[in-house]
Amino acid sequence: MKQFLNFIGGEFVATGKTFENRAPVDNRLIGLVHEAGQTEVNAAVRAARAALKGDWGRMSVARRVELLHAVADEINRRFNDFLAAEMADTGKPKSLASHIDIPRGAANFKVFADIVKNVPTESFEMTTPDGGTALSYALRTPVGVVGVVCPWNLPLLLMTWKVGPALACGNTVVVKPSEETPATATLLGEVMKAVGIPDGVYNVVHGFGPGSAGAFLTQHPDVDAITFTGETRTGEVIMAAAAKGVRPVSFELGGKNAGIVFADADFDKAVAGITRSAFENCGQVCLGTERVYVQRPIFDRFVAALKARAEALKIGPSEEPGVGLGPLISREHQQKVLGYYAKAAAEGATLVTGGGVPAMTGALAEGCWVQPTIWTGLPETASVVREEIFGPCCHIAPFDTVDEAIALANDTDYGLATTVWTQDLSTAHRMAREVHVGLCWINSWFLRDLRTAFGGSKASGIGREGGVHSLEFYTELRNVMVKL
Repeated sequence: MKQFLNFIGGEFVATGKTFENRAPVDNRLIGLVHEAGQTEVNAAVRAARAALKGDWGRMSVARRVELLHAVADEINRRFNDFLAAEMADTGKPKSLASHIDIPRGAANFKVFADIVKNVPTESFEMTTPDGGTALSYALRTPVGVVGVVCPWNLPLLLMTWKVGPALACGNTVVVKPSEETPATATLLGEVMKAVGIPDGVYNVVHGFGPGSAGAFLTQHPDVDAITFTGETRTGEVIMAAAAKGVRPVSFELGGKNAGIVFADADFDKAVAGITRSAFENCGQVCLGTERVYVQRPIFDRFVAALKARAEALKIGPSEEPGVGLGPLISREHQQKVLGYYAKAAAEGATLVTGGGVPAMTGALAEGCWVQPTIWTGLPETASVVREEIFGPCCHIAPFDTVDEAIALANDTDYGLATTVWTQDLSTAHRMAREVHVGLCWINSWFLRDLRTAFGGSKASGIGREGGVHSLEFYTELRNVMVKL
C-alpha cells in the first residue's frame, strides 16, 4: 500500500492517523495519506524557521538561483513519475497533464529564480536640510515562513506557482496540499532532498481544513504570510485567521467568468476557445467560463456549434488516446455538480446537451463522471448563472450591444477573468477596460506570460502574483538611508 508521508525538516514523517486517497477515474484505492496534527505542523514551522537562520538564510542569490534551476531540472528528469502521480490523483487526460501541469510546475522555479536575479530596486540621492547629501536605497528581504495552501485542480502547477517565487525570494515554506491530491507535493520533497535544498526550506503537511493541518497552519503565530488558491468561503476563513498577528495574505479565489462572443468574431476560433474555457480539465479551472454571452445574429449558430463540440469530447481514463474529458475530482464534488444540473432543470433551463452522468463500463462505472452540459433560457438570477459550479458546463445567453455585454459580464460578485472574441480592436480594448476582472483574454484563453500580474478582483481574490508582483508579496521592501 502506497503511503503519502509528511515532509518535515528534510525527513518523511508518518503519523498515527491516515485517510484514503482514491482515484476519481474508478474509485480504486491509491494509498493512505498520513494526516498531520498540531504536533507535526508545529514541527514543520519550527523547521522552516530554523532554515531561515541557517544555510538558506545566508545563501547568496546566485547559489539560490542555481539550486532552484536544479529543482526544475530534476522535476523534468522525473517527468514520468510526476505525470503518473498527477494523473492518478486527478484523473485528468494525459495530453493535458503532460503539456500543462508538469512542464509549468517545473518552469515556475526557473522563471522566478531568473526574475529575482535580474529585478533591481530603487535608489535616490537627495540634499539634506544642512546642505549635505544622503543616499537612499531599497533592499528586498524575505518575508519569512510562508504558509502555502493549495487546490486540487492543478496540484503541482498551482503549488509551485507559489513555492517557486517564495523560495526564490529566500523564504521557507510549509505546504498544505489538498487532501484530494497529495502525491506531487510529497514527490517534490524527494526532489528537494536530491538536489541539496537545505532541510526545512520545503515542508509538507497533509490533512484537511478545520481541526486539521489547514487550520493549524493558517492559525500558527510563527507563520509570517499565507498564500491560498481555492474557493472564496475558505479564503474568508483564512483571512480571518491571518488577521491575528496582522499577517499578509495573497488569495486567488473563485470565479463566475464570462465569455463574450461578438458577431464579428472568427467564428471557428471562438467556438474552439469557448469549448476549451468551458470544458477543459472537466470544467475544474478557476479561470473557466460558466457564463457565455453571444451576440444575437450568431446566437443560434453558436449554440449548435458548441453543442457539437461538447458532444464530440471523448470521455475516459487518462491514458486512453484521444480522451478530452476526465472525471471530476471526487464523489463529493460529483454530487455538488449534479446538484446544480438538477437546479438548472428545476429553474426551467433549456437543456442543449448533457445534464447527467455518462454510461461507463467496468470499473470506470465507479468513477466521478459527469457529462459536459450546456443550457440556455435561464434568467440572470438563476443559481447556475450566479454561483460557481466548477464543472464542465455553461449557460449561453444572447446580447445585442457592447453596453449590454459589459453590464452582463459585470453582474456578478466575482471578478477573476473573462475571454472576449471580436475582430474589432476598439471593442476589444473597451471590453478590457470596462469588464471588472483581474485577467482579460482577447481572442484567446489561458494564455499566460509568467512575468505579468495574475489575480482577481471583488470576491475572486486579493493581491497579485507573477513577475515582479510576486516579489512584492514574498519580500519586505526595506528602505536604507545613508547620510554622506
